[in-house]
Amino acid sequence: MIGEPNWIVEGSFDRLLPQPATSSTGTVLSAQFSTSEILKGRASQTLSYANGLLGPTIRANTGQTVNVSLQNNLSEETNIHWHGLILPENMDGHPKDVASSGGTLQYALPIIQRAGTYWYHPHPHGLTAKQVFMGLAGMFIVNDEEEAALNLPGGEFEIPLIIQDKHFEGSNLDYSPTPDEIMSGYMGEQVTVNGMHAPYFNVATTWYRLRILNGSTARVYKLAITGGLQMHIIGSDGGLLRSPETVAEILLGPGERLDVLVDFSQVGVGKEVFLVSNSFSEFNVQGRQSFKLMKFKVDRAVSFGFTLPSVLSNISVIDHMHAVNTRTFDISAMAGGEGGHGGTMGRHSINGRTFEMDRVDETVAAGTTEIWEFDNMMGDEIHPMHIHGVQFQVIHRMGGRNKIIASEKGWKDTVLVMPGEKVKVIMTFPEYTGVFVFHCHNLEHEDDGMMLNYKIE
Repeated sequence: MIGEPNWIVEGSFDRLLPQPATSSTGTVLSAQFSTSEILKGRASQTLSYANGLLGPTIRANTGQTVNVSLQNNLSEETNIHWHGLILPENMDGHPKDVASSGGTLQYALPIIQRAGTYWYHPHPHGLTAKQVFMGLAGMFIVNDEEEAALNLPGGEFEIPLIIQDKHFEGSNLDYSPTPDEIMSGYMGEQVTVNGMHAPYFNVATTWYRLRILNGSTARVYKLAITGGLQMHIIGSDGGLLRSPETVAEILLGPGERLDVLVDFSQVGVGKEVFLVSNSFSEFNVQGRQSFKLMKFKVDRAVSFGFTLPSVLSNISVIDHMHAVNTRTFDISAMAGGEGGHGGTMGRHSINGRTFEMDRVDETVAAGTTEIWEFDNMMGDEIHPMHIHGVQFQVIHRMGGRNKIIASEKGWKDTVLVMPGEKVKVIMTFPEYTGVFVFHCHNLEHEDDGMMLNYKIE
């Protein structure tokens, strides 16, 4: 199996984990060419919103309006989608709302939702995967009073972790998927955390809060921590769960987030543990390997403690009896035809349709509740499905894993639908009207046409 393509190559875990700068309202993001030492001792050209790789972590409070300016210094169009935030149509980052090379966009983001770990990335059609892969992404953290009352680990004990896999040709970061890689998703051999391959992070003998984002274009991770450490999941895409969910390992698809507490007091000073991805499938090449992502070094003892709350948040369950409609989307079929993006457009589809910028595929009424079913029962590819403009609840999974997993027991905006699975989600659409998209967050699939428009009216 060592000869398989995209087989992960681990590093030396001897460089300190970088922490993205923190920003707030008034942030200026310049999409630009940059350089970064992703691999040890080897500089590569990247794309960046800052100097290096990845953008700043933007922090906001519920009730605040965050203003962000985008300056496009690339040679192609770009924009920003605020993944997970419920925003007006013209602020969401629809593929039609882009800045050409040299242009600018102004975003005013009213934060009307609860605390959570969200993120931002480009969304120009046909270019999304490349721009994200090359470095355009960042975390967006929202805080509120409910979360603050829990006194969760913060400051130096709260660590954002953006996980991405990368492919290199020599020292250079390389995005050049073949037709087969567009089919499966583009996967690299080196896994980075916060833009660095194989980093380490020094921790004390206490609790830490890890905000984890799978920012890869296609790769799924089954995360665990060595040494028998458990992960206490306190939040997912849309913020806090009702109560902590304690797991030894958890599957995380592209676009999904985890908010996890880990107690490093169980590890002795001077000892090391690793964040790893365990194997999860014999049938998919990316699921056959287990590998290390980063190292935690316990380098000091501290005397203060933390007690894991038994109750985190009040989550109102949406009553399925309130649903005015149920829509089923076949995400297993392939559509024929060729298109304008590498000649591959049209192979990945939803209900046999591929994306057209000006066509509205579904229409929903503002303020109403619907059930959407994503059917991958006959499929053989992994599809993380993301709906813009709304947070939903996962209510049923048939086939495959055949259950709702720990991280799906709260609010979500992206749900992983494995081959042989059918997943139902329920949501109440906001009062914001206009056209939004929903798509596969395997970004190669998205750019290949696996995206549709829906209109709230």
